[in-house]
Amino acid sequence: MPTPLETQLYAASSQSDDAERLKTLEATPNRPHLDVEPAPVGGLLRVARWLGVDRAIAFTIMARGWASVAGLVTVALIARKLSLVEQGYYYTFGSIVALQLIFELGFSVVIQQLAAHEAAHLTFFDDGRIEGDGRTHARLASVLRKSLHWYTIAAVLMGMLLVPTGWFFFSRSPDPAHAVAWRLPWCAVVVASCITFQIDPIFSFLEGCGFVARVARTRFAQAILGSTLAWCALLLHHGLLAPAMMVSGQAIAGASWLYRKRSLLGGLYRHAIGDLHIDWWVEVWPFQWRIAVSYGCGFFIFQLFNPILFHYWGPAAAGQMGMSMSLSNALASVAIAWIVTKSAPFGAMIARHNFAELDSVFFRAVAQSLVISLLGSLAVWIISIELSRHGVTLAQRLLPPLPLALLLLSMNINQLVASMAVYLRAHKQEKFLVLSVIGAICVSLSAFFLGRKYGALGMTAGQFCIAIVVGLGLGGYTFLKYRRQWHAA
Repeated sequence: MPTPLETQLYAASSQSDDAERLKTLEATPNRPHLDVEPAPVGGLLRVARWLGVDRAIAFTIMARGWASVAGLVTVALIARKLSLVEQGYYYTFGSIVALQLIFELGFSVVIQQLAAHEAAHLTFFDDGRIEGDGRTHARLASVLRKSLHWYTIAAVLMGMLLVPTGWFFFSRSPDPAHAVAWRLPWCAVVVASCITFQIDPIFSFLEGCGFVARVARTRFAQAILGSTLAWCALLLHHGLLAPAMMVSGQAIAGASWLYRKRSLLGGLYRHAIGDLHIDWWVEVWPFQWRIAVSYGCGFFIFQLFNPILFHYWGPAAAGQMGMSMSLSNALASVAIAWIVTKSAPFGAMIARHNFAELDSVFFRAVAQSLVISLLGSLAVWIISIELSRHGVTLAQRLLPPLPLALLLLSMNINQLVASMAVYLRAHKQEKFLVLSVIGAICVSLSAFFLGRKYGALGMTAGQFCIAIVVGLGLGGYTFLKYRRQWHAA
């Protein structure tokens, strides 16, 4: 349920580069966006350096790697503790909760980039002090204050919409012969999601300020606690409460870390802004509304499959799609770590007009991300075939080999498109708006017409074709066009 969508903790290109950065660190203590560790040495660590794995990426991979491994454990427990019908409810919960994108409005991306561009001229200390230009200090405080106000209001509105929406949808289940106690679990997962909804933007803000590795470490703790609580619910035969328990664990771990950052956050929130506040309608809204539309389209591109299958083919078909998408998303979340951990540093590089380093870091990270994604997809597909060939029950909970292959291929294409989007948005511009709208319309129509008639195979085939034409074609053209224009200027 998740997760953003991180400072300059990218891998240094040489030992001498690290030495220069460490000298800077001595002169500016604990400036997180300069917090680069010495280049790794030794066999395994040399491989890590070659792969571009720094501390931020390491923690992010640990968190998402844990989520992936824990996801396999969760899949096994779901297959053992839930019926195929209950499995459909389990995964459809997540698809409907994803409607929170309507309230999120892509704000987390905006917050991160605003904070990164302002924090690039400030120095942060462990005791919460901030030194640097007074104007940027005030503008940074303005970003935090506006963010907290908006997300508090949006969380209340989100709960008021999601509870009755889910209640109406699940009350009209096409499989009434199998009574499922979904009401309490549904309300619980909505309440827990409203809480984490208020925590995530603060994480995005701190990532923009340079605390990328520390946020990644906290996300690792969130993943562990959330998975543990979800497993307890499944083992105690309260499986549909597992999504709520997972989100609650993330909320507890996240709130605990933010409490330790109260001096920094409290000081910024109370900092005098005066006339130096950010003019949201002039400086931000032209960027944000495009992000908001793009994120809203994301629901139709990535979350519409389960509800449609649930309605036309029943909870069992939705459960197969949900479990397959869960594995696909787990792979994607690990591979995209090479990109998202550099989102805030990209903003800082752009603020300093360091475009050569920006491109060098970005294209290497994209290559590393795709290698991980492709190898992982191949492994999942081969394992699913072997499980089916040997008659393992778990294979029946996944999509058949052909639609699973199409789903995984689409995920890899979307991975590349998402990387290009991160690069362009680091310029505080949203140029994928048209791409998102076209993709959402095409995927929605394809999922509805092909899914209603051909089920999961029709859905995944349509998504794959759209990913190639709209994602790679239009997305690649848009990326190259604006990258060339902006950097030439």
